[in-house]
Amino acid sequence: MKLGKGNPALNAGKTSWKRDFGMNWRTYLLVLPVIVYFFIFNYLPMGGLIMAFEKFNPIKGFLGSEFVGLDNFIQFFTAPNFFEILRNTFVISLLGLTIGFPLSIIFALLLNEIYITFFKKTVQTISYMPYFVSTVVICGLIIDFVSSNGIITNVLVKFGMERQNLLLNPNYFWAINLISDIWQGLGYGSIIFIAAISGVSQEQHEAAAIDGAGRLKRALHVTIPGIMPTIITMLILKCGLLMSVGFDKILLLYNPSIYETADVIVTNVQRMGLEKMQYGYSAAVGLFNSVVGTVLLLVSNGISKKYTDNSVL
Repeated sequence: MKLGKGNPALNAGKTSWKRDFGMNWRTYLLVLPVIVYFFIFNYLPMGGLIMAFEKFNPIKGFLGSEFVGLDNFIQFFTAPNFFEILRNTFVISLLGLTIGFPLSIIFALLLNEIYITFFKKTVQTISYMPYFVSTVVICGLIIDFVSSNGIITNVLVKFGMERQNLLLNPNYFWAINLISDIWQGLGYGSIIFIAAISGVSQEQHEAAAIDGAGRLKRALHVTIPGIMPTIITMLILKCGLLMSVGFDKILLLYNPSIYETADVIVTNVQRMGLEKMQYGYSAAVGLFNSVVGTVLLLVSNGISKKYTDNSVL
């Protein structure tokens, strides 16, 4: 088949596109601000990635700064704390993925079993509220609660723990961060699963109940399989964000005495870039972080597509 003006298939494609645009130009107009937003704030800044290969000087700009090739990457990979930072990033993210994520699903399943509407809505509202509290306020509360004379510290002292400021002990940071993340995000993280559960066929539940299945068996064999595509999709997206831990909260909570367990890639970028003004180094670390995150997303999506036939790409 020849391509060109005489090709009916090609001409039909062009005509179809023009007809679609003519019929739905208002819809395209509505989408235009979103496209412009992503282009300005997500794609144009990608030109700044050239900083990762330069000893960037804000006065000289992109074109005037010294080109250093892969030196910034080598500096990061050979840094004494490289494996420590990488470990902290993955451990903090994996704790949230393996503990926080399943808890959101379990919480949604439990809410689904509550039949008293007023009580159910009250529990939902109370569980959602912490998510809308400012991170600065949350961190302030955490700092007060785990201080030497804080409420949590006083309770732990009664169980035999030595009185101390828990945020000055690196052994406690992962637990503090995880528990506060669960408290703040458990309810909000369950919203999408609650919505998915509402779409599960009630006829299947009724049939299972007639066959003698109790609530637990119906949840395991009817509800969970019914929301599995949603679970897989959210899991893939979570895997893609493994390298992007809660930067703002960690930044507000950590201090030099707990860098060994609290310092992650994004906080290292902030400290090296803004405080020490090593812009090229920070751009290189940020690029590495983005590439690893993209690879994790593609790998998790590929595994899901192969074994479950569910994917986001």
